[in-house]
Amino acid sequence: MYKVLLVDDEFLISDGISSVVNWSLLGTELIGIAQDGLEALAFIERQRPDIIISDIRMPGMDGLQLVEAVAEKYRNISFIMLTGFTEFEYAKTAMQYGVKHYLLKPCSEESLVQAIGELVSEKRELNDHEHFVQTIQYNLERVLPHAKEYFLKELVTNKTYGVKEWKYFGELFSVQFLGQRVRLLLVEIEGEHEYLHLFAVKNIAEDIFHNPILSTTVRGHLLVMMEDTMSEAQLFRNIDEIRATFTRYYRYDLTMALSEPGELPQTRQLYMRTIAYLNHRFYLGEGSLIMERDVTPIEERDVPEFEYDQGRLVTAIQAGHWQDAGAELNRIFQLLVDLRYDISQTKSYLIQIFMEIIRLSGAADMKRYMDRLPCMIETSTLHSFQQFLLTVAKQITLRRYEQQRSRQSQMVQQVKQLVQKRYQDETLTLQSIAGEIYMNPDYIGKMFKKETGEKFTNYVLTYRIQKALELLEQDGNYTVSLLAEYTGFGSNWPYFSKVFKKYTGFSPSEYKKAIT
Repeated sequence: MYKVLLVDDEFLISDGISSVVNWSLLGTELIGIAQDGLEALAFIERQRPDIIISDIRMPGMDGLQLVEAVAEKYRNISFIMLTGFTEFEYAKTAMQYGVKHYLLKPCSEESLVQAIGELVSEKRELNDHEHFVQTIQYNLERVLPHAKEYFLKELVTNKTYGVKEWKYFGELFSVQFLGQRVRLLLVEIEGEHEYLHLFAVKNIAEDIFHNPILSTTVRGHLLVMMEDTMSEAQLFRNIDEIRATFTRYYRYDLTMALSEPGELPQTRQLYMRTIAYLNHRFYLGEGSLIMERDVTPIEERDVPEFEYDQGRLVTAIQAGHWQDAGAELNRIFQLLVDLRYDISQTKSYLIQIFMEIIRLSGAADMKRYMDRLPCMIETSTLHSFQQFLLTVAKQITLRRYEQQRSRQSQMVQQVKQLVQKRYQDETLTLQSIAGEIYMNPDYIGKMFKKETGEKFTNYVLTYRIQKALELLEQDGNYTVSLLAEYTGFGSNWPYFSKVFKKYTGFSPSEYKKAIT
């Protein structure tokens, strides 16, 4: 039963809570009621409750001060805070001490029972985890000196071991080694972990495989030797169970290599093959189960040269087109997966591609990217290098895109300014503006439409009609021919009238009448 302390200076609330909750049904026991934080703190030092239900506002020491004081000395005590609506944001400061349960006063019986139930579940799960870890640690202390580990380690690393040694250790361990067919399972823990975790995997594997022939830790790996008696389907289920159990408690993934069946004299050769299999997690990814069928030696394959379109990748990045650049990079990585060269050769290609990409960034960014390269060279998988390179390429491509867009916006703004300056000039054309700013007219037209949503010619006509309207607003006596001449239509007043009516819905004379 988990012990509960109730802290509230309002008798009606503390009495109500103590009487409505079925404490035993929740696996708890109400061991006391305190009226303020100081009284509660003294009670805690004597009784050590597991759960405290406390009001926020109390005389003397309030609820938040109580949480802070308890958190410094008793980290295993959990809190449920009772708070008024106006105090709720204030109560959230208790989060820094691990408080996750807040109930607004007056709280319902259902919400209080739910909060208590969640805390009880969390504590039970934590206790189960601690018990599991303690059990493993106890067993590890007993098996560390075991001679079986030493024998298996020597068997796979010592070339001089033979029939004489197998016979001797077989009699010592009461195990019949000769004539058996065996498999080896080599396990590597991914990520930065403690050496103790290897022994945790070892215990889990021995439990799931029901005491295999031998198991040991060797060169940072776990090695398990088992008799080749079960079907592959059952073998795979056991291996999956090892990974699931270990990951559930320790949050690390496992990469494993499984040998083909072989005779005991072949043990060292089987071990060397599993070591080679593990190297292929660079291509197959962390968390894989790697077997002989997953690894085809390069000398047995007709491997073509690694070729990719460098220009396509560089051009896409320079143009700021991330969709094209990302697709090209993914295609390159898929090609490397398919070719599956020697890992050092693949990494040399990756470094070459990386250098081509970061050259497209500024000097400061290039140095920052270069500083990250040594760490990535040591990466254990092609997938992690791919994610790194995609991230770098995307940053550079999007930065290029923003630069291109800024330059395009500046160019479009410059074109608009020239139109505003020269709109009275009937020789104003896209070609004449292109010659003035030394750019290709087709490119200007395309960028102008992309930036503004309208063609250059439409923009010029609209601007000229707007100027004609301004002239008419200033003086309604302007003739159509003068309006055409002053707004860049020259002597072609019939065309001006046609455009005017298209944009306004009125002929110039109709518009003049409407505004007078």
